[in-house]
Amino acid sequence: MPRKKTARQVRRRRVFLRAFFVTLMVAALGAGIFLLAAKPFGETEKTGSVSLPVPYEARPALRTLEVTEDERRPSLFGEGLCVAEESEPDGAVTASAGIVFNRTTGETVYSHNAYERLYPASVTKCMTFLVALKYGDLSEKVTVTEEMLRDLDPESSVAGLKPGDTLSLEQLLYGLMMPSGNDAANVIAWLVAGGEEQFAALMNQEARAIGATGSHFVNAHGLTDPDHYTTAYDIYLIYNALLDQDTFLEVIGAPGYTAEYENNGTPVTTTWGRGIWYFNGKAEAPEGVTPIGGKTGTTPEAGNCLSLASSDSQGNQYVSVVLKADGREDLYGNMTALLSKIQK
Repeated sequence: MPRKKTARQVRRRRVFLRAFFVTLMVAALGAGIFLLAAKPFGETEKTGSVSLPVPYEARPALRTLEVTEDERRPSLFGEGLCVAEESEPDGAVTASAGIVFNRTTGETVYSHNAYERLYPASVTKCMTFLVALKYGDLSEKVTVTEEMLRDLDPESSVAGLKPGDTLSLEQLLYGLMMPSGNDAANVIAWLVAGGEEQFAALMNQEARAIGATGSHFVNAHGLTDPDHYTTAYDIYLIYNALLDQDTFLEVIGAPGYTAEYENNGTPVTTTWGRGIWYFNGKAEAPEGVTPIGGKTGTTPEAGNCLSLASSDSQGNQYVSVVLKADGREDLYGNMTALLSKIQK
């Protein structure tokens, strides 16, 4: 007959088995972490590793940008940036958010819900413009494909691009801003980054770099998505970066633009104009305030939105933003009320 184990032997066996199973669990966990780290792009998004193009001057080489913990934090603001504090309520400012900042002096003229996260609609395209300028070449051309235009809402605003059209990035930027072309936004994303997902990753990277930490982008055009949002303050930061760029000033300041390009060798001519009411006579800015240019945006979820650059008679430059106004007339009523504060 087998010998009967003592209580001490039983306890020793249990301790041994527990140690053995703990060792197995630790080894399995380590192997899992190793496999996650080894996954290719598209499966490593959660780890913070994203394959992105570098700025154009360093192209055509590509490299993998490791998003470190420090890079997730906003970089220190430069001197002169406005710091928004909530202003006294004004019955004329009825939109969900409304701000006007003196970019020249760093003064906050008025601020209402500057940090509230809201849908930006096509105001998104200002961020698209910023990324395109940094990572693209204005003279580089791209031929539009069906894949680039896939999944676009046919009822949304477009520049009229068709498969086979061959345009430069510079032409696409006019198509992005003037007719608010969602098709132009998609083509830019493919030209600059090789796809929508990669371009959105660049948008989020650049947003962090300028301190726009209340924003998250998933597309280049701004059509509604639960994970696509920004704040009035972040739009100011984006504008603050854009207004240092001559190309941006040229595009938003142009009264119109005629794009001449080809579709499979056949010449195409398209003319785009500005839709902002201050430039077509439907709205009038307060005396002493000169609108320079801006970007509208409208979806059912975002309401009516407008970001605008202006100057006063002393040459000071202003950024004003209205998000989620109730209709087009209400949008310009809110914006004019904000601009009126410049003279006070």
